[in-house]
Order: sequence, then C-alpha cells, then structure tokens
Amino acid sequence: MSEAALDQAAALIAQADALIIAAGAGMGVDSGLPDFRGREGFWRAYPALGRAGLDFTTVASPRTFERDPRLAWGFYGHRLALYRRTVPHEGFALLRTWGERMPQGLAVFTSNVDGQFQRAGFDEALIHECHGSLHWLQCLCGCGQAPWPADAIQPDIDELECRWLGELPTCPGCAGLARPNLLMFGDWGWVGDRYDAQETRLARWLARVERPVVIEIGAGTAVPSVRHFSQQVVARHGGQMLRLNPREPAVATSLGMSLALGALQGLQALADRLD
Repeated sequence: MSEAALDQAAALIAQADALIIAAGAGMGVDSGLPDFRGREGFWRAYPALGRAGLDFTTVASPRTFERDPRLAWGFYGHRLALYRRTVPHEGFALLRTWGERMPQGLAVFTSNVDGQFQRAGFDEALIHECHGSLHWLQCLCGCGQAPWPADAIQPDIDELECRWLGELPTCPGCAGLARPNLLMFGDWGWVGDRYDAQETRLARWLARVERPVVIEIGAGTAVPSVRHFSQQVVARHGGQMLRLNPREPAVATSLGMSLALGALQGLQALADRLD
C-alpha cells in the first residue's frame, strides 16, 4: 500500500465532521471470529455440519429451528458463547477515538450480529444492526411476546455434533421455543421493531451532519447490505467513503477511495497518521 494512498485516506478522515462506521463480517476476523466464506469456510468452522452436508443458508433458517431445534440451537448457542468471550481488536478503539474527536461524533451501521461494537464501548443509541443481534431472542411461533435479552442463556453444546444439550430456550410469554432475534434466510417471522428504532435514530443523526466520512470495513458483495448503506450516505448526505477490504476493494472514484487492507492492519496504518 503506497504512502500517498494512506496520506489521502487520513486526510479524508481528518476533514470530516462525523464518522460513520459501516462494518461487515471482515470487521470481526481480526478478533478471531470465523469468516464463513463459502461452504468450505463454514464447514471448517463447524465440521459436524460439513459431515451432514448442511450449508450456512440451511442451518441459519427458522425451518431448522422447527425441524431440528437442538441442531439449530447447537449452532447459534456455540456462536453466542463465542461472541461473549471474544475481545474486540484494537481497531474498534481507534475508530472510537477518531469519531469522538469529530464535532458530530460517530455512528455504526453493521450487518454483524455479534454485539462487538457494544462490547467495545460504542454508544448503543447510535448502532444500527441491520440483521439483528444474537444477544436478543424472540418467540419462534410469534405469540406476540416482545424480544428479550439473551443474558440468561448459558449455552451447553456438544461441539463435536453441534447439538444443544439440556433444556432448550423458551419464550417467557407462551413457553414455546425461542429463537435468536436476528434475520435468517427465508425469515418471514423476524421481529425487527428494535432494529427499526435503531434505523430511525441513525437517520435523525445523519440529518444533522454536513461532511460525513464512511469508513466501510470488511463488507463484501455477497451480502450487499453494508455496501448499499455506504453508497446511500455518500449520495444523500454529501459524504465520502473509505473502503477497507483486502479481497474486494474496488470503489468508484465519485464515492471515495479504498485500501486493499484488512480491518486491523488498515486502521493501524491510518492511526500512525491521524495520531
């Protein structure tokens, strides 16, 4: 990566009045979280599902909770335990530092369901988790119970078989099966009220900013939610984008610029200039 490109990226951040972090799955890789890139990547992380020939889109579905709830909760319970013990990498703190210096502060838009931004101390009021959060639960059958925190769940998983052991999580309203309050594949039962409220708060904040910079990190084209958001901010709010992505860095010059670097490497390289 050229010194000139890093200088240009740092200048892009330094001139902004607000920082928007748009984060995909690549944001968590440097914290040790798995990147489910294709079937092979998913099956390396969950070999029991590979042996059964089950891919991510099959397991991450409400139908799996209906058909085989111990398998579904084995997968999501393992992820919940993993997210709880994962320490956010240094890049999270760097982003907070830069954003808190800006006149309008910072906000987060993420497709990740891991809760890492909350754990890293970001303001809960300005985090939009567009696909929901694994740290919240809802009723599988849709009895009308509002989503509730998953704090009381203590996952007990047979990791070799990817199966939940013991009593399954239940809904406090109807005692039926609970499921994560996140958007799965083929999911018509997701209760998204919490995240609609997050979206509304973020939109109100964006209406106040004048020179936002979007630092988009680890967001690919396979799940384009984050990329669409970044482009909308630039188009609607006159911002500029800095894309950090080692595999798919291309960005139109009218939108901003890119660095073909991973999250932590890219943010540390910028810190040397911004600090």
